[in-house]
Amino acid sequence: MADLKALAEQIVGLTLLEAQELKTILKDEYGIEPAAGGAVMMAGPAGDAGGAAEEEKTEFDVILKAAGDKKINVIKEVRGITGLGLKEAKELVEAGGKAVKEGVSKDEAEEIKKKLEAAGAEVEVK
Repeated sequence: MADLKALAEQIVGLTLLEAQELKTILKDEYGIEPAAGGAVMMAGPAGDAGGAAEEEKTEFDVILKAAGDKKINVIKEVRGITGLGLKEAKELVEAGGKAVKEGVSKDEAEEIKKKLEAAGAEVEVK
């Protein structure tokens, strides 16, 4: 039980950027995605339903590929979009290849992409 309590304390102490990275690791490596209420839920095996879901994709991820020449402007935009602190936004921008926003509508993803590209970043919507 002491180990579980220590793990819980570590999770509660995560920064927003660390929590985002934990979410990505759980999703990519273990197939675990957070439910709408914030609880963790196991993803089912991908079958025919997975193919149908891709055709009617309603949620998109905005990935920051590179900051470009105007890194400070990109950091400011990332802060405005995500609500991250200066340090976390700077780390996200410098890391490159990280998701700025996940699970957003197509319109919102395109709007975020335009803002980041206007600031000088290279962005991809998946």
